[in-house]
Amino acid sequence: MRVLLDSHVALWWLDDHVALGPRCREIIETADEAYFSAVTAWELGIERALGRLTMPDGFVTTLSSGGFLPLAISVEHAEHAPTLPPHHRDPFDRMLVAQAKLEALTVVTADEALAAYDVDIVDARR
Repeated sequence: MRVLLDSHVALWWLDDHVALGPRCREIIETADEAYFSAVTAWELGIERALGRLTMPDGFVTTLSSGGFLPLAISVEHAEHAPTLPPHHRDPFDRMLVAQAKLEALTVVTADEALAAYDVDIVDARR
């Protein structure tokens, strides 16, 4: 399985947060490839700058050194995101869905709204 972490899941992973379920942890640990998106660094960086969350310095380096693969935003991803049905208004999540669809990735998330899209989901809480 090839997985793409939603932004909150990347933070949960780094924090070893109790909200991250045991099945989800196993899926991430045994994934053939586990990705984090450039949109995650962008979204969390904005939230951090606004004082809405704390995030470790070197977030991207820490994920990369932990075996996670960075996924850049391509023009194809950018072109596909606005064509998605309006199930979710968050542009960062819509980009994750577009990337998952175009790259055949399973999204690891606790955001139930993403299940409305035609994309494979792993519930991060299980």
